[in-house]
Amino acid sequence: MASQSKAGPSAVPQHIGIIMDGNGRWAKKRGLPRTAGHTAGASNFRTITRYASSIGVKYLTVYAFSNENWNRPAEEVSALMKLFHQYLEEALRDFMDENIRVRFIGDVSAFNEELQALIHRVEEASAPKTGMVLNLAMNYGGRAEIVHAAQALAQRVQDGALEPGDIDEAAISGALYTAGQPDPDLIIRPSGEERLSNFLLWQSAYAEFVSFDILWPDFKPKHLDQAIEIFNRRNRRFGGV
Repeated sequence: MASQSKAGPSAVPQHIGIIMDGNGRWAKKRGLPRTAGHTAGASNFRTITRYASSIGVKYLTVYAFSNENWNRPAEEVSALMKLFHQYLEEALRDFMDENIRVRFIGDVSAFNEELQALIHRVEEASAPKTGMVLNLAMNYGGRAEIVHAAQALAQRVQDGALEPGDIDEAAISGALYTAGQPDPDLIIRPSGEERLSNFLLWQSAYAEFVSFDILWPDFKPKHLDQAIEIFNRRNRRFGGV
């Protein structure tokens, strides 16, 4: 495959985050409703997920639905919920053939009971998988995640299970939704925007950031290859010389 021939599996970052951006603009450019863009974006998500797994990515975290996305028009939010239902049902039927473990990060309690049940079924069904871990960030926000972690640690202090002085970076990392996973090495954002938009704020402290002037439905495996090539050309000093 392209990445294997260019960079080789050993050069593939172990954890990649992707901000899937530009579905609405993709649809508008084609005179289509925004919902058509989300449908195209969902199809591309499956393509990129399978490709990332095939080239040796160990962890893939994708920004599917943010806390702020509830503020979009009700029709668009409803269409997104239907897409999530469809994807999870397809995952249970078809995606389980892939050696990919699916996890959900964010406050999924805000979704309806049927969607929450599907989320739990997908997590349980994929739990035995030993390949790539796919983190789906749904109703997720980086600041809300840090608040959630702080509240959990404060509760442990109140319960007498933790001393305030024991709260360090490792303790906070261990209270995040991504506890036990390595921080992302590479964050990719299609659509030409160059901001994190509240995505993995704590975890991305030393991640490399690559932006593409390509809308998410048009983001192809070759663009993932290019992002990995850019990543491998960078000198990651982590504060050193």
